[in-house]
Amino acid sequence: MKKRKKKMWAIKFFSVIGLALLVLMKIANDDQLLEKKEKVLLLTDPYSKVNEYKPMIRKELEKYDIDKHTDVLLALMQQESKGLGGDPMQASESAGLPPNTIDDPEESVRQGVKHFKNVLQYGENKNVDFSTVIQSYNMGKGYIDFVHEHGGKHSEDLAKKFSLIQVKKDPDVYDCGGNKDNFRYPYCYGDFTYHTKVANNLKHFASAEQEEVSVAE
Repeated sequence: MKKRKKKMWAIKFFSVIGLALLVLMKIANDDQLLEKKEKVLLLTDPYSKVNEYKPMIRKELEKYDIDKHTDVLLALMQQESKGLGGDPMQASESAGLPPNTIDDPEESVRQGVKHFKNVLQYGENKNVDFSTVIQSYNMGKGYIDFVHEHGGKHSEDLAKKFSLIQVKKDPDVYDCGGNKDNFRYPYCYGDFTYHTKVANNLKHFASAEQEEVSVAE
């Protein structure tokens, strides 16, 4: 009788384990399928994921009365992550955290908008151009100070010079991962081409916004 009970218990135990494994496999397969769908979607429309965040971004910007910059934030997110991951605004470091610490898109948007608002206000106080503000989302407020001291207008040449200054302060950290073939090398602090890339993204979102207005009219 005891052997029969043990046998029945073992059957139930392994049945539960087997069921749990099947559920985990299904979840893994669903995640892989979703990831594949996202990749296919990005190939056909590389801006699709970012567009999903437009209402959230606009709502957050409205808190600071700067929602006129909605397209700018969309362009920034496109450059940062294409709308993927738990930190689509790549805002963790601006909050004083290690990269990708934020794992909640809503929190990422809140922090990203806050970071943008801060550099925007700082840039206006320092009387630098808007291109400098965009670049400083990537390089931080120190870049605004640097541009302020060198004419007030952003250029890739200034971004390179600022990057080298930061690299010299901590060469072991800012070494492009030791990859000298990296296009940024030796300007491994930030991305000196950041503004140019965001500006190109902005052309798409600004165009899309105009199309929406035309349709509404």
